[in-house]
Amino acid sequence: MGKRVIQVERLSKKFKDQVALKEISFSVHEGEIFGFLGPSGSGKTTTIKILTGQLAQSSGHAFVLDQAVEQINESIYEQIGIVTDNSGLYDRLTVYHNLTAFARLSNVETSRIEVLLKRVGLFEHRNKIAKNLSKGMKQRLILSRAMLHQPKVLFLDEPTSGLDPVTMEAIHALLVELKENGTAIFLTTHNMEEATKLCDRVALLNDGLIVEHDSPKALTLKYNQDKRYRILLKNEKEVLLPHTYDSIQKINEWLTADELLTIHSCEPNLEKVFLEVTGRELI
Repeated sequence: MGKRVIQVERLSKKFKDQVALKEISFSVHEGEIFGFLGPSGSGKTTTIKILTGQLAQSSGHAFVLDQAVEQINESIYEQIGIVTDNSGLYDRLTVYHNLTAFARLSNVETSRIEVLLKRVGLFEHRNKIAKNLSKGMKQRLILSRAMLHQPKVLFLDEPTSGLDPVTMEAIHALLVELKENGTAIFLTTHNMEEATKLCDRVALLNDGLIVEHDSPKALTLKYNQDKRYRILLKNEKEVLLPHTYDSIQKINEWLTADELLTIHSCEPNLEKVFLEVTGRELI
């Protein structure tokens, strides 16, 4: 792993009588997509607000780029990007002028705007007024603004919620590219398929507690208690076999006779893991 850019140690947050976070601990490294997963109300957005200096923790410690979150100042915002459901645009400005306004604030060369708009598929829409954009276009513009100054850490709170599959795929490709260039991405989502596809590691959050923490693959294998294989034969017959010696022998026979088309292990997906660990569904 690369350098650690986020460190959280026994972080808690209380709102009057409600406990939103309960002594959570984790770290995120450069060049990593870290998924912070859980249902609505589990504490995901609260965590982002604390890590970005928008909300004070009740106890514990957190550091972003080696700076304690309670001491975050303007200089840190030159190195991080934030996309939340509160991220707004200048509705009366064009796509291009939305980004030029932010470029001036961030001391970014305006030449980067054209490059970024082409990358997110908004260049041909650069002269459109922001309020006339579709939801997907607005989300790509908000992401573009968050990435304009090439942040070391990017906080994304449900960035693809409600988007169509084509737009979602484009955003996923962009996030992978950012990761490969060394950006650390802190991604909150309740979309477990998205997390499985994108994330190097995930933390499963339930009622303010981290109940599991590992790579998506490691978690699905850990909770694969009933090992089975789903077989599709050339005669289009589907067979579900338990993990036994007899099943292995049968699979070898089909392979030798060239009768086997596909074979899949049946480990649970992340959503099923979350359900098993917490007893509740993602809603």
